[in-house]
Amino acid sequence: MEPILLLGTASVSPFYAFSHSDTVGKIIVIALFIVSIYSWTVMIDKFINLSKMLKQSRAFKAIFRDAKYPLMIFIEGRKEKSMLGELYMKASIELLDFYKLDELHANQYGSRAFPSKKLSFGQLETVRTVLDQTVSDNIIELEDKMGFLATAISIGPLMGLFGTVWGIMMAFISMAVIGKADIPAMAPGVSSALLTTVLGLTVAIPSLIGYNVLASYIKKLIAHMDNFSDEYITKLKLEQND
Repeated sequence: MEPILLLGTASVSPFYAFSHSDTVGKIIVIALFIVSIYSWTVMIDKFINLSKMLKQSRAFKAIFRDAKYPLMIFIEGRKEKSMLGELYMKASIELLDFYKLDELHANQYGSRAFPSKKLSFGQLETVRTVLDQTVSDNIIELEDKMGFLATAISIGPLMGLFGTVWGIMMAFISMAVIGKADIPAMAPGVSSALLTTVLGLTVAIPSLIGYNVLASYIKKLIAHMDNFSDEYITKLKLEQND
């Protein structure tokens, strides 16, 4: 019986496939590696920021619901750093303009509302418009770089497929030049072809998972902003009817 020769672990690795790839194969591998690194950077950064935004928004919503009047938080001078806080501040500044007040003179009213000043339907709609515009601006900010992740999900497998087809084509060309089916001649091309396939999937699979997780966080934040806008207007209308 002939002895079985075990290949060294240094040879049996992706580096073997990369080192035996041609220029096109190496370019594809490097490109996919760069896309993978950037995708992970985007996913980690957005996950941290969105998690923080969601926590802050939930906390501010609880504070707003505890406030007796819509402008109470603003008049007390509390600066809440959250997307809901931004919505609240812009709507409150608009209200102060209707009440013909500025931030410096608003605190003379303490924590009470402004019962002597009734807002018209048009003014209430203006406040709602400010809230809607702010929500739209925040959605654009939330969805920043999500398009890149969606592109990575699609382009990763396609680049891997291109590298696979290219490597197999070069393997058959090598076989045609030799004039016979020779495994040593075909192995480098086939290995480089499979390497691009693996890297393409390595880019697409994490990007798909990350995209879905981030999209769910964005949907929750959008829902919080929409609900807060409705609550703000409703609370304002109830105050006007008192």
